[in-house]
Amino acid sequence: MLKGKTALVTGSTSGIGLGVALCLARQGANIILNGFGDVDGPKAEVAALGVQVGYHGADMSKPAEIEAMMAYAQAEFGGVDILVNNAGIQFVAPIEDFPVERWDAIIAINLSSTFHTTRLALPSMQAKNWGRIINVASIHGLVASTQKSAYVAAKHGVVGLTKVTALENATTGVTCNAICPGWVLTPLVQKQVDARAAKDGVDNAEAVRRLLGEKQPSLQFTTPEELGELAVFLCSPAGNNVRGVAWNVDGGWTAQ
Repeated sequence: MLKGKTALVTGSTSGIGLGVALCLARQGANIILNGFGDVDGPKAEVAALGVQVGYHGADMSKPAEIEAMMAYAQAEFGGVDILVNNAGIQFVAPIEDFPVERWDAIIAINLSSTFHTTRLALPSMQAKNWGRIINVASIHGLVASTQKSAYVAAKHGVVGLTKVTALENATTGVTCNAICPGWVLTPLVQKQVDARAAKDGVDNAEAVRRLLGEKQPSLQFTTPEELGELAVFLCSPAGNNVRGVAWNVDGGWTAQ
């Protein structure tokens, strides 16, 4: 379905980003990966699906590096047709104790980077009259939790930016939507499960039940692949008039 299209997925060397990249690649999209850590493994996984794969290691907190990444996409792939803004970091502390440098870093990576990639991707999408911008926000773009002030503020900002982008392009073939996951089992979340198990003196299954039981009524994690398949839907003809939506994938979190 997406043969001939190029998708840039930020923060895609693991977790949600890699899951989304693989789902788009299965539909024929060429993929540009971005992120830290192991690069060769994710590149090989994507390449095995028979598509072109590129990589750019832009630090998403730095506008100049984001500009270099978008220039790379233009030079090597002829631009970005599908932009998935997924890169994000987290830090937890009460507001009065929240380190200023952590606040700045979270806002830069979780919110400002989405603005920078979007502003740079839009002209090419508008010229082709086709584009998909998918912002991986969070359920914390819709509701709040304590001790996550920077993350919640950034993700609420991403949802707002999604709506503005959608409205500004409402009469074109360019759409913009946000995906708002609840708990997703990524390596980062597995560490929280392990910490909970150690703290409470319980096994992994019970630690999962307790962690999810606080917020997510389904008592099951969303998977990166489920989020990837939603991204595929948003890129399909069925998603042509889905615009400015913040789509919960939260196991009933916000239905309570």
